Order: sequence, then structure tokens, then C-alpha cells
Amino acid sequence: MESKDGVVEIDCLERGLLSETGTHVDIEAEEETVLYTASFEEMEDKFVKYQTARWVVYSVLLILAWGIGLFMLLYIPVRRYILRKEIRSRKLYVTPDAIVYKVTRPVPLPCFGVLKKEKHVLLPSVADIVIEQGYLQSLFGVYSIRIENVGVRRPPSDDVQIQGIANPTAFRKAVLTRLSNMRSDAFSRQTPTLEDVPNLRLGHSSAAWMSPVKSQRHDSFPHSGELVILQKLEEVGSSVKRVQSLIEEQHSQTSESID
Repeated sequence: MESKDGVVEIDCLERGLLSETGTHVDIEAEEETVLYTASFEEMEDKFVKYQTARWVVYSVLLILAWGIGLFMLLYIPVRRYILRKEIRSRKLYVTPDAIVYKVTRPVPLPCFGVLKKEKHVLLPSVADIVIEQGYLQSLFGVYSIRIENVGVRRPPSDDVQIQGIANPTAFRKAVLTRLSNMRSDAFSRQTPTLEDVPNLRLGHSSAAWMSPVKSQRHDSFPHSGELVILQKLEEVGSSVKRVQSLIEEQHSQTSESID
């Protein structure tokens, strides 16, 4: 019973320190639209218990090895305070173009300040969102997600890994839905719309129907070359008539001389 009361007192002290320092970080004004926001508040206690259990296991192993684990056991209250401060400062949300992850974590000695981390993962570079849960995580109901990158496969350590998310399935669905919408929009921009196809066909058919009419209209009127040929034929016909008249005149003169 004394151990349980001690744990309750430690939890009360941690919550009191966190309330004094401020439990929330002011949300910066974002110009971009937030499509989905992940939550970590529901998993705070489970996440802290899971990390504390890991710390105790490592401490016991190090006690058997070198004895350093004793100092790690004494560091557990500070460790729990740092874990609560970290998970309460986490922000994970999906924008139309990227996945944004922000966290503020105190250094191992909180009196020396905090460490801020901000990660932006562009959605076109995301291959998949992997949901993972180890054996120790399953005992405490904690999940972790891993954001895989597109292209050449990298080691898992290079991927973005986040533990303690409340609803990893909903987060994965939100990211994959946004990716499918982006790909469908890009495909629709490359292919012509259905409204343009009938217009093209009507354009070709109208041109095909109009071309014979234009040819008939042009055929009904003689070209300039044909006019020149007709003029030359008329000149030849007139010259032939003149020759015939001359021949007839000469013939009549010869017949008169004979008589």
C-alpha cells in the first residue's frame, strides 16, 4: 500500500508542477488550412507508464551490469515530468500539402531549458503511414506511427516515428484520403474533359460537311486561267474564218479569169 500511495503522491506532484509552468503552449496562427488534427491527451497516462516501465527495465539491467541503474531509478520522477511535459506540447496535423509535427521537450535537466522540434513532411513524398505496436506497448495500449518516404527505401531510423497518438487509424485514413485526392486532381488536369471531346468531333464533322459545299461553289465559277484559254480559242476561230474568206476570194478570182 505504501508503494501505491507513493506513486499517487508522485503523480500529484507532477501535475502540480505542470500546472504551475503551464500545461498548454499557445497555438500559432496558421494561414494554411488544417484538414485533420491528431490528439495525444487521451494517451498521456498510458504513454508515461509505458516509458517508465522501459526506464525501469533498463535500470535493472544496468544495476546488474555496472550499478549505474541505481542513479536511473532515482531519476524516475524527473523522467516522468519530462515525459508529461513533452506529450502535452505535441502537435500533429495534416494540411493540404504536408504533415506537420511540433514538439517542445525539456532537456534531461529541466532547469537548463527546452528543446523545440518542428518537422514538415510533404504529402507527395509520403509512401505510407505504418501503425506499429510492440509487445510492451500492447500491455499499456500504446501505438506508434511511422511515416515512410517515397523512392529509394531508407533505413527505418530515417523515417519519422511518433509514439502515443490517440487514434492512429484515423490519422492514417486522413493522410491517405488527402493523397488520393491530390493524385486524382493531378490526373484530371492532364486528361481532357469530356466536354471538350464532343466539341472536337463537331468541329471535324462541320469542316467535312462544309468542304464539299465550298468546292461546288468554286466549281460553278470559271477560274482566270480558263478565261484566258477561252479568249485564245475565240481568236483562233476568228483567224480561221479570215483564212477561209481569203481562200474563197482567190477561188472566185481564178474562176473569173478562166471564163
